[in-house]
Amino acid sequence: MLIAVHLLQNHAPSNLNRDDNNEPKDAVFGGVRRARISSQAIKRSIRWSPHFRIPFEEAQLGHLLAIRTQLLPEEVSKRLENTNLTNEEKQAIIEAAARLGKGESSNPNGDEENSDKKRGRGKGKGTAADGEKKFKTAQLMFLTEKDIDHLTKRLEEIVRDKGIECLQRLQGDNLVNEIGKYEPHSVDIAMFGRMTTSSPFKDVDAAVQVAHAISTHGIETEFDFYTAVDDISGETGAGFIGDTTFNSATYYKYLSINWEALVKNLNEDRNIAAMAVHALIKAAMFAIPSGKQNSFAAHNLPDLVLVEVRTDNIALSYANAFVKPVRATAKMSLLEASAKALQDYIPQINGIYNLKAERAFLSTVPFTLEGATSCADLKALQTWLSDQGVRA
Repeated sequence: MLIAVHLLQNHAPSNLNRDDNNEPKDAVFGGVRRARISSQAIKRSIRWSPHFRIPFEEAQLGHLLAIRTQLLPEEVSKRLENTNLTNEEKQAIIEAAARLGKGESSNPNGDEENSDKKRGRGKGKGTAADGEKKFKTAQLMFLTEKDIDHLTKRLEEIVRDKGIECLQRLQGDNLVNEIGKYEPHSVDIAMFGRMTTSSPFKDVDAAVQVAHAISTHGIETEFDFYTAVDDISGETGAGFIGDTTFNSATYYKYLSINWEALVKNLNEDRNIAAMAVHALIKAAMFAIPSGKQNSFAAHNLPDLVLVEVRTDNIALSYANAFVKPVRATAKMSLLEASAKALQDYIPQINGIYNLKAERAFLSTVPFTLEGATSCADLKALQTWLSDQGVRA
C-alpha cells in the first residue's frame, strides 16, 4: 500500500529556505523560474514539529525519535561517567567513537589530513562555542538513544575484555566489525532513512519520499531595503542599513509513504507505523520551515490537502499539472487556478494509465474529484485514513 499526500499551500512574502547567498531557493521547471523549498528543509520542519513529536512523547515512546549530530563521542562520554573505568579507558572509548563514520573522500593527491582541515574537521575534534575542545565524528549521524547506549556498551566490553591497546589499534571497518552492526527501530529513521559509512549502525532505506516544493507559477525575487536607527546615539540617519530578498508563492508539495516498507523498518509493529503515518501527515500540514520567520511570519496553512491510498504501490506526483505555470485572473486567484489545474490533471493522468486510488481531501477553494471523499475538517480526514487500514 502506498499513501500519498498532495498539498497546495500559499505563503505570504517570505524567505523560508535560503541558498548560500541568503536568497530564497528556486528552480527552473517547465522552462520557468519557480520558488522552491528543499525536501531537506521540509523533512526537518516535520521531524521537529510538535505535531510529529508530541504524540510519541505523550505515549511514552520518545525513545523512538532520533537526533542528528556529530557529537556522538560526547554522548558516549556522558554514559561513561558512572562506570568504574579508568580515565585512560574512558578516553580510549571516546576516541574510538570519534573514529566512526567517514567524511567526504580525500583529495586526489591523497592528502586526507589536509583535506579534513580544509573542511574544518581536524582529526575527530572540533571547538564548541565556549572554546572547549570536543570530539566529533567526521559525518553527521542519525541516531537514537538506544543506538548510543548499544555502542557505549560494546566499546566498554572491548576495553574490559581486550584492553586499551586493542581498541586503539582498531580503525575503520575493523573497528566496525569488532563492534558489530546494530539495527534501530526509530520512527523518523524508519521514515526518512539513514546512511552512515564505516559505522556500526545499519543503513536504513527510507519508507517516505519527500519532493522539493515548487511554486505552481513563475516568480520574481523581490528586495527589501531596510534601515535600523541607533536609539541612544542622538545622531540623525541610520545606524545600520541592509537588504533582504523574498518572494510569495503558491507551492505544490508532495510526499509518499510506502506502508509495507515502513512496517518492515519498524520491526513489523503496525500500531507504531500507523501512529507514525498519522503524525507525519498532520505535521506535513502544520510544519513550516523557520527561515526568516521572525521578519516575515508567513504562517499559512495549506488550502488544499489531498490524500491518496493505492494498493499497487505506484508513486505518482502531480507536479506536471503545473508544467504550464498557472496565472491569476480577475476572477480566479493563484490558489484557485492551481486547484483547477490539479483537478483537471488527476483524472487525466490516472485514466491514461488505468491507475486506481482511494482519495479524500480538505479544501478552502473550489475543488472536486469524482469518487473522492470531501472531508469537512482534519478530524474527518484522519478518520477516513483509519478506515483505509492505517489505524493507530
